[in-house]
Amino acid sequence: MSPDVDLTVPKPGRHALRDRLLALDCRLFEFAAEQHWPGAEPVLPRLSRGANHGVLWFATAAAMAASRTPRARRAAARGLASLSLASLTINTLGKRSVRRPRPGLDPVPLVRQLKRQPITTSFPSGHSASAAAFATGVALESPAWGAVVAPVAFSVAMSRVYTGAHFPSDVLAGAALGAGAAFAVRRLVPTRAPAVPPARPRAEAPALPDGEGLVVVVNTAAGTADRVRALHDALPLAEVVECEPADVAAELEKAAGRARVLGVCGGDGTVNTAAEVALRHGLPLAVVPGGTLNHFAYDLGVEDVRALGRAVRDGEAVRVDVGRFVCGERRGVFLNTCSLGVYPELVRERDRWSRRIGGWPAGVVAALRVLRADRHPLQAELGGKPHPLWLLFAGNGTYHRMGLAPGRRVDLADGRLDVRVVHGGRRPALRLLAAAFAGPLTRSPAHAAVQVGRLHLKGVAPGTLLAHDGEVTEVEGEVTLEKLPEALTVYRPLS
Repeated sequence: MSPDVDLTVPKPGRHALRDRLLALDCRLFEFAAEQHWPGAEPVLPRLSRGANHGVLWFATAAAMAASRTPRARRAAARGLASLSLASLTINTLGKRSVRRPRPGLDPVPLVRQLKRQPITTSFPSGHSASAAAFATGVALESPAWGAVVAPVAFSVAMSRVYTGAHFPSDVLAGAALGAGAAFAVRRLVPTRAPAVPPARPRAEAPALPDGEGLVVVVNTAAGTADRVRALHDALPLAEVVECEPADVAAELEKAAGRARVLGVCGGDGTVNTAAEVALRHGLPLAVVPGGTLNHFAYDLGVEDVRALGRAVRDGEAVRVDVGRFVCGERRGVFLNTCSLGVYPELVRERDRWSRRIGGWPAGVVAALRVLRADRHPLQAELGGKPHPLWLLFAGNGTYHRMGLAPGRRVDLADGRLDVRVVHGGRRPALRLLAAAFAGPLTRSPAHAAVQVGRLHLKGVAPGTLLAHDGEVTEVEGEVTLEKLPEALTVYRPLS
């Protein structure tokens, strides 16, 4: 590796304010080098080396994910996403924009100095940016985990001055950039803050102290073994049926024939299938979050098996709205979202690649393939006029803090479809990103948002894809999206 400080580049001319700030920065560095930091000598240099290439933060994220709590896993994923964005920005822009040499090591005691000195430019500090990005991302999703990670992140940032690797201003700028990266990630993928949804309208549901009468169908592909064990502990007389994804629908139909309460454990697609069966048989539904995102369960207020077990034992339940789409003889329901345009194409491409390269890489490949296509995936007639659309999104209930991924709902029985559209035009990928950064879509002329109880589309081209809770089907001609107000009874703790 060669250093990226080009010594042949002439130094910039004199600038009074800049020169004073740089001189102050050097004095602060020398002052820090002269201080005795109690207990730091055996810790900070090792901590600084451990943070090389993000190793420390990947290990921390793995430890958080091993706790097996949904919020910890989300916090770990958000922390790593924030770190990745910060590292990308540092390496592509930061280091090459301000080509500042590293500090001289003469004032720094030899025992503090790193054995292998960095050779990249000094401003800003990549270690500090990664530490701040990871800690801020974690704290935005889980303040409790953020409080655990923050002291470690602060120590890593301070270690860069302690070991003589950076000036104080390098560390401050890196930390600010890292925190900004975490907030940028939150803008794209909103956090699921711990807000308690309204406990209304309450519903009558059987109280099953030991779970007798509850039949839970478990999708084994969701990796739910730990949740099944927890379910047996919470409701020992509940019947648990484990099956492969292809058998979920059939097993749910069988379970509905003998259950007082229908239960399901899996991701949003599995829960969608269970909701359709529960509606048809007039049964209350108990949802165990068992997928990757679990939007419906979390918006409902059920984050783990213990919460659900308490609700089933005490007979605590609410009624929620259900969304429905109708296209000729084809119809289906959705508990979370229904969309046409670019998102169903992303889902189809992701499913096509996931078996070959895995879920997350498949999502990246799908996004690249779909977003680079300079065409409009949806043509529909709205208000009697044809419109090219890049995306039409309909949420079952009003979503807050929308980004590239939906935010969260605080009322699952508000009687509204939350409809968002991204209009057609040139460079649709940039329009979609602009929609995410703009916040509320109504702030941009390329986007629109409205809350309605029913939406009717005409002139939908044959072969158009429609996604409902992650499941994809083809529609054409006339498509109607509508609400079934308070149609489904679901368990959730009310206290």
